[in-house]
Amino acid sequence: MASPDNSLPALFGPHSLPLGTHSHPCNYLPGLEATDEAWLSTGLNPLAYHELMNRGFRRSGHILYRPVCGTCHKCVPIRVPTHEFAPGKSQRRNLRRNADVRPHVAPPRLTDEKLAVYRRYLAVQHSNSPQGADAESLREFLYSTCVQSIEFEYRDSAGNLLGISIADLCNESLSSVYHYFDPAHSRRGIGVFSVLKEIEWARQRGIPWYYLGYWIQGCPTMNYKANYRPHELLVDGRWVRHDGSRPVPPA
Repeated sequence: MASPDNSLPALFGPHSLPLGTHSHPCNYLPGLEATDEAWLSTGLNPLAYHELMNRGFRRSGHILYRPVCGTCHKCVPIRVPTHEFAPGKSQRRNLRRNADVRPHVAPPRLTDEKLAVYRRYLAVQHSNSPQGADAESLREFLYSTCVQSIEFEYRDSAGNLLGISIADLCNESLSSVYHYFDPAHSRRGIGVFSVLKEIEWARQRGIPWYYLGYWIQGCPTMNYKANYRPHELLVDGRWVRHDGSRPVPPA
């Protein structure tokens, strides 16, 4: 029996197109140049998408990409085993602080309310970002997809929209694509809360892995991802377990 073709063209399938590599100033580590390999896709098989994540790819809109920098390897994919995860002390405090918040899960849908939250989020959290704050830019960035995606809305008991997460779903994984929140409620720590609830949501449905994107050692905005333990890091093509008791593999 012939072995399955696990090459990138086979995994991406007939509805995808290679875009080559692109170099640009690194968004995470100042002074460095980053190089990404990218593909354009209008439709991906869920199992193939899961395998692509296991090869370091992430999704933004219809673009799938992974870093292929020549000398820097600090962008390390990270995932959490949902059935083994247990929240730490500060995470349990966060759950208590947000006891009045409930996630609502549905297909992604852009509304004026969400656009307003996103604009406030960009202005406070990413004021120097080149990302556009208009509806079309947000739709292309988060509300266009080539896989099965879902949206988590987080509202308080009064109905205020506190935060929104976009995630990709398949039988083996729930992958966090992006989270944005209303800065007026930043003291709640809705970003942390959203990860905790999404891990719980996946575990309740028998989904074994929650993918958090890239953990980047030395990048303050990405360091928090290592706080969800145990987790695994993709190092030299294999997943390495880390529970906080051993040193993180060098980047």
